Amino acid sequence: MSDQTIIRFENVTKQYDNDPAVLNDVSFEIERGKFYTLLGPSGCGKTTILRLIAGFISPSKGNIYFNNKKVNEVPANKRQVNTVFQDYALFPHLNVFENVAFGLRIKKLKSEMINQKVIEALKFVNLEGYEKREIKEMSGGQRQRVAIARAIVNEPELILLDEPLSALDLKLRTEMQYELRELQRNLGITFIFVTHDQEEALAMSDEIFVLNNGKIEQSGTPNDIYDEPINRFVADFIGESNIVEGVMVEDYVVRFTGKTFDCVDGGLNPNETVEIVIRPEDLEITSPNVGKLKVKVDSQLFRGVHYEISCYDEDGNEWLVHSTKKAIVGSEIGLNFEPEDIHVMRLGETEEEFDKRLEAYEEGSYES
Repeated sequence: MSDQTIIRFENVTKQYDNDPAVLNDVSFEIERGKFYTLLGPSGCGKTTILRLIAGFISPSKGNIYFNNKKVNEVPANKRQVNTVFQDYALFPHLNVFENVAFGLRIKKLKSEMINQKVIEALKFVNLEGYEKREIKEMSGGQRQRVAIARAIVNEPELILLDEPLSALDLKLRTEMQYELRELQRNLGITFIFVTHDQEEALAMSDEIFVLNNGKIEQSGTPNDIYDEPINRFVADFIGESNIVEGVMVEDYVVRFTGKTFDCVDGGLNPNETVEIVIRPEDLEITSPNVGKLKVKVDSQLFRGVHYEISCYDEDGNEWLVHSTKKAIVGSEIGLNFEPEDIHVMRLGETEEEFDKRLEAYEEGSYES
């Protein structure tokens, strides 16, 4: 455990009555001053983790530590944590100042101190001068800033954000992504952000936890998650992927679609069945007689910055291509890619097994 660890889950399970576990034997650590994202489909357990950290619910099994102290039964109002909810949970009958000041008044701080802290918090979220504004008069983005100001005014060690951007339109949502990220950096407070939006997670996070069916499938930086997905679920869920079955011929050589290609992966068994991932943007369109793959164009959509082209090879595998080049539907084209564009996944491998294999392989001590 690092000295910078603020939250630690140790084999935590959450189950309601006799229903299947919402969270199943989950362990992880959260470090200070970083922006974390819990990413996954609805019902995967990400909001449950947030509620466990906040103290709204207690684990069925396992332990939760805050600053190395067990907090399983510590109530929410005794934790140095503030939550920004999806609907912001602002008080409609109170103006902006009183919404932000609410927690401070509960603590019975002096009026001068409350005034100072509220003004500072509103200034931090670019709402200086809005103190007397009614909540109903605020836009969605402004309400979100009020909710964040209310969270930071109490100077928590941790801020939890439960899909706070989901109600905003696309343009405002993008703007608030930048603002939230910059705010976290300036505050230096740990943020844990819940979303099901992959692009949002990739754009904002220092580290991402990808969840599925109550377990963490993979954790790492956005680059790690995108470039080195641990399994088909992660590869499919994070961005768009071309995934085909292949065979590991030997280190740095893989076979798929009936052809052998150089790659940059190793540490797997010769002739082991694997899954191959190539991202759509890593496929380059060329003439069919020189391409590494020959495919037939099935459909094409213009996405503004690129064309999204759906193709099929002679084995029936679908290939999705993102290209600035326009293709002709029904025509044959070639697809090229580099060895580093090929990512090889071992079937059924866990993140822990992947990390151990990679570490051993890099040290030259790998055994199949």
